[in-house]
Amino acid sequence: MKLHTFPKAPNPRRVHLYLAEKGLELELVTVNLVGGETRSPEFRAKNPMGTVPVLELEDGSFVAESGAIVEYLEELHPAPSMLGTTPEERLRARELDRIAEQGVLLRVGQVLQNTHAFFASQYKQSADAAEMGQRALDRALDVLEVRFGEAAFLLGDRPQIPDCTLFSALSFAFGMGLKLDFAARPKLARFNEAFRSRPSARA
Repeated sequence: MKLHTFPKAPNPRRVHLYLAEKGLELELVTVNLVGGETRSPEFRAKNPMGTVPVLELEDGSFVAESGAIVEYLEELHPAPSMLGTTPEERLRARELDRIAEQGVLLRVGQVLQNTHAFFASQYKQSADAAEMGQRALDRALDVLEVRFGEAAFLLGDRPQIPDCTLFSALSFAFGMGLKLDFAARPKLARFNEAFRSRPSARA
């Protein structure tokens, strides 16, 4: 299998973090996202949505969407589990992963698209949209702050799939200069430091 990817982007990084934590290796094909390669006819033949990452299967077919890719790889390599071993554990992990993706990762993107100079030529920026995104982002971060227990990660003492999603989102925010209030969210700050110190964070 091959992973068509741009490692600095948040959705591909979500997969890279998972691979590193899981100890898996895939052949990587770097796609020049900034240079517009995802808009080329050749890439659109692989993924008409024009997004990365894209997983190329052994039969030559292609699958997009980072969440689907991670869960597929988890099914192929269930041990050690990064999604839980019982239906209830998987339910909790998927719930948290959804909050991390929809409430944090997508909202970070919404705020940046409407405020950051990098996106000014690509989007019609809106202060109202940025404010709405920030409110939703803060709400999701507050929810996750409550959901953290005494362990460093969302579901225990080692990262699982929702942790990879959340850390990818936080890294994207900080990398683009978006400030997040960690002073009011000490457990989130603890999580960020714990994950940042792991070898996988350099993947």
